[in-house]
Amino acid sequence: MQPRDLSSHTPYVPGRGTEEVARELGMDPEELTKLSSNENPHGPSPKAISAIEDAAPTVSVYPKSAHTDLTEKLATKWDLDPAQVWVSPGADGSIDYLTRAMLEPGDDILEPAPGFSYYSMSARYHHGDAVTYEVSKADDFEQTADAVLDVYDGERMVYLTTPHNPTGAIFPIEEIRTLAESVDDDTLLVVDEAYAEFADEPSAIELLSEYDNVAVLRTFSKAYGLAGLRVGYACVPEAWADVYARVNTPFAASEVALRAALAALDDEAHVEKTVESAQWSRDYLRAELDVPTWESAGNFVLADVGDATAVSEAAQREGVIVRDCGSFGLPECIRVSCGTEAQTKRAVEVLNRVVSEVPTA
Repeated sequence: MQPRDLSSHTPYVPGRGTEEVARELGMDPEELTKLSSNENPHGPSPKAISAIEDAAPTVSVYPKSAHTDLTEKLATKWDLDPAQVWVSPGADGSIDYLTRAMLEPGDDILEPAPGFSYYSMSARYHHGDAVTYEVSKADDFEQTADAVLDVYDGERMVYLTTPHNPTGAIFPIEEIRTLAESVDDDTLLVVDEAYAEFADEPSAIELLSEYDNVAVLRTFSKAYGLAGLRVGYACVPEAWADVYARVNTPFAASEVALRAALAALDDEAHVEKTVESAQWSRDYLRAELDVPTWESAGNFVLADVGDATAVSEAAQREGVIVRDCGSFGLPECIRVSCGTEAQTKRAVEVLNRVVSEVPTA
């Protein structure tokens, strides 16, 4: 017996982990600087850590009240009805929920290239398919409504990423507004704001009061430092009040994750520290790296090093892990996550030396 044909699925390729690389190189994990996965180098909020510890004895109970509490707190934060907030196991869980709610077999989504491979994976899991619009290096990765509309052909869902991964480019809210007014009535714009805390831009959540064809994805993995707990959410149109219960996986977000997220929301100082640190780091990376880089609104910087595989492998041997962007269709680029001051300076030193020594591809 064989599973159904999954050959059209492009697997998600994560950044390499510290333990994995340390074992391969025979190094102590403490010797490594991991800047490949856009994680929070300051870790979670101390309040979130305390909440995790406090929640441990309660994990024998399904997380009903914690789920309700987080939903209501997020609704208050964004001035939404609680029914508009769909809490999920990571933002990828929300992608699945929206896909279940929107796609009939054979429906298409429209997604950016390069982009997050899980958009198309989720569509294909649900017997849909994906087409792409280009976020082009030739245009310095500028994101515009026209670039989407030039390709758009009535797809059921259109993904917009702001800030965009791996480039850091924003999708201006007025351009999103143009799309909301231009696409067909039965097309949903899904705005992925996983890195939005790092950008000095308004959230597309404000469009939900004006349009019924916009949904927004958010996560606690990045600015809140809870990547290992997998908790995210979608903000959806008000008319969708009864849909969540029909597509949600029962108790998908854990008690521990929900309690940590609740506590993390209360620690605004930790988020501010994280954002300020990322802003310093990306400015330093762009100023000090001896290769072309692009302006970024995320907690990472994209750099053109000529041969991403050779450079990333050489840097890794010296204890600095960065993201080879070949899996994004950018084989000449690496993505460097924003680290602490010490991590960022070490990465620049190693990368500049490596780039000068590695032959051009």
